[in-house]
Amino acid sequence: MGFLFRDESFSFETLRAAGAAPYDGADLGEVLATTRLIREGDLNDWLSAWRATAERVHELARTSLAAGHRVSARQAFLRASNYYRTAEFFRRCSPIGDRLLLELSRRSREAFGEAIDLMDRPVERIAIPYGDIELPGYLFRVDDAPTPRPLVIYTNGYDSTAEESWFAIAAAALQRGYHVLAYDGPGQGAVIRERGLPFRPDWENVLGAVIDFAVDQSGVDAEAIAQFGYSMGAYLVARSAAFDHRSAALILDDGILDMHQAYRNAIPAPVMKMILAGRSALPNRLMALKARAQTQVRWGLDNGVWTMGGPTYADFIRRTTAYTLEGLADRIVAPTLIMDAEDDQFLAGQPEVLQRAMTAPTTLARFTTAEGSGEHCHVGSLLRAHQVIFDWLDDTTLAARQRVNAAPPIAPTQEEK
Repeated sequence: MGFLFRDESFSFETLRAAGAAPYDGADLGEVLATTRLIREGDLNDWLSAWRATAERVHELARTSLAAGHRVSARQAFLRASNYYRTAEFFRRCSPIGDRLLLELSRRSREAFGEAIDLMDRPVERIAIPYGDIELPGYLFRVDDAPTPRPLVIYTNGYDSTAEESWFAIAAAALQRGYHVLAYDGPGQGAVIRERGLPFRPDWENVLGAVIDFAVDQSGVDAEAIAQFGYSMGAYLVARSAAFDHRSAALILDDGILDMHQAYRNAIPAPVMKMILAGRSALPNRLMALKARAQTQVRWGLDNGVWTMGGPTYADFIRRTTAYTLEGLADRIVAPTLIMDAEDDQFLAGQPEVLQRAMTAPTTLARFTTAEGSGEHCHVGSLLRAHQVIFDWLDDTTLAARQRVNAAPPIAPTQEEK
């Protein structure tokens, strides 16, 4: 579904940015004005245009706040946070020690922090013990009441951040009576940027620590925890659930059985054969040539080298072979919603393959291009995605539904009034 650009990656990322509009993450006029300054495939244009918009909107937020206009300020801070994230998205050529990447990502977190300070519902900045470090995140609460409520835990994907959770799931969950915990794990958000800690395939060691933290929080119903995996997070959540059965439900957006399959689909078979045989020199040269010609390929390879800790393209791709649920999917016991995007350009077909491999109760939810929701993770169609997610979650997770119905009525926010 082309959106404002012919370049597939520019189109998708613009739709992703604009798609946050229902939850105050974008204004269509700002998106249109920004993209008019960007030439097809020009990464410098992309960064400078989105950065300028982010900085301008950030200043608008501060002006509103100084004048006492809290709602206007909050909305503008949220847009600025999303625009900063979008600005740094393609900054992946040499990300380690990239001061501009770090500056933009910090500004995204700063603007988001300024937004949550102005929210009508309680939000806590959290630090989750993990080995000898802490994983940063947020605990979004419906209210301060002691009544235990169901909790959705948000797990990032290949390139998302804890701040993006507000648009991806948190705002919609709060409206329906669910607390939300979002965090950055290894390879993600602030953890890869500030700590340099890469992804690991055995995510049960990460999410297990997150669940340990979650069940100790006041107002959280430990028997009604749902896991939401966003993009690659769908693999991470499912992998963890194969070993840790403390979750009442899983939402996989979109379903993944084997991450490595995305690279098998994209890389010619003879080249992949060389990579898997341990050869690197020629495959790296061939992939570098393709990367120079295609934005999506260049970004995907560079981001993988960075977030998975592979020193070269070939090393990174070899590492992806460990990110599979083969032989593990049948260990999952929680009811699972597997989301399936018709035009998923990364992992088409994986949701159905995963469903066939599972023995737990599953629901395969198909999202079509005809209804505007066929893109990966249904960017541009969040309201429809959230309708499916929460209708299913309310109907499927009996404990969660009972808690929502038994809880006192949720007081409307000022905007909802």
